[in-house]
Amino acid sequence: MQSNIPFLSIVAPCYNEEDVIDIFLEKIIPILEELKKPYEIVFVNDGSRDNTLEILKAKAKEYESVRVISLSRNFGKEAALSAGLDMAKGEVVVPIDVDLQDPPELILDFVKKYEEGYDVVVGKRADRTTDTPAKRLSAELFYKMHNKISDIEIPHNVGDYRLMSRKVVEELKKLPETQRFMKGIFAWLGFKTAVVEYKREERVAGETSFNGWKLWNFALDGITSFSTAPLRIWLYIGMVLAFISFVYGSWIVLKTLMFGIDSPGYASIVTIVLFLGGIQLMGIGILGEYIGRIYLESKNRPVYIVENEY
Repeated sequence: MQSNIPFLSIVAPCYNEEDVIDIFLEKIIPILEELKKPYEIVFVNDGSRDNTLEILKAKAKEYESVRVISLSRNFGKEAALSAGLDMAKGEVVVPIDVDLQDPPELILDFVKKYEEGYDVVVGKRADRTTDTPAKRLSAELFYKMHNKISDIEIPHNVGDYRLMSRKVVEELKKLPETQRFMKGIFAWLGFKTAVVEYKREERVAGETSFNGWKLWNFALDGITSFSTAPLRIWLYIGMVLAFISFVYGSWIVLKTLMFGIDSPGYASIVTIVLFLGGIQLMGIGILGEYIGRIYLESKNRPVYIVENEY
C-alpha cells in the first residue's frame, strides 16, 4: 500500500549485501502489508563493492515502495543509518539490518506499542546465543563500562532495531555532530520508551563486515563520545604517582642523610623510568583520542554525501 506520505519508513543500510536483499524483501513485505497502512523501504547503499547497488536499483523499479539512497563512498554504518533517517518520510521510522538477524515480525509489535502512546519502541535481545562467547563477553563488558563512566545509560542488548516517531526523528536530525555513535545518540534523546524482547537469529546469508578490530574501534567511539571519564582518570593516576614519588624521594633523602650514599641501582632506575614512560604515553594516547574527535568535528564536514537517489 502506498501513499505520498507513508505511515511507516523502513531504513536499511547496506554494504556488500547482494546475497540477502531478495530474501529480506520476500520476508518483510508481507509483514508490512499486514499493517494495512502505506509504507516505504529506504535502502542506503553505503559504497558497496559488489552488485548491491545494481540489485537495489532493480528492486526500486520492481516495487513502488522501495527507495534507494546511494552514498558516494563507504562512510560506515552510522553515517548510512543517519542518511536513511534523514531521508525517511514516514510518521514512524524503523531502522533494521537486511541480514534478518532482527526479526521483521517485531515491527507489528512496535506499531502496537506506538499506538499505545510510546514515541520509541526498542527491540531487546533476550539472549545472545547466536554470538560467539568472545563477542558476548566483550559486549557485556562494554555495556557495564560505558554505563559506569557515562551520564547516558545505554540499555543492555539493545541495538539500532527500534521504532521512532516522527517527533523523535526530527529531534535526532537537529544534532550537529559528525562523529556519530548512534546507540548513544538514541539513548540521549530520551522520550517515552517501550521495550519488546526477542531472540536474535543468525544471518540468513552473506558475511558480516564487522570484525574484532572494527568492534574495538566502535566501542572506543562509544566511550569517548559520551564520557570524559578516561581523561579524568589520568588526573587521579597522576596524583597517585606524584604522591608515591614524593614518599619514595623523601625516603631516599632520609636514607642518604642517615646512612650515607648507596651505590646507584641501575635496574630499579630503568624499571621506574620505563614504567612512568609507559604511563605517560597511555595518558597522551587517551588525550589524543579526544583531540582527534575535536579536530574532526571542527572541520564541520557532512556526515555523508548522497551520490544518487533511485
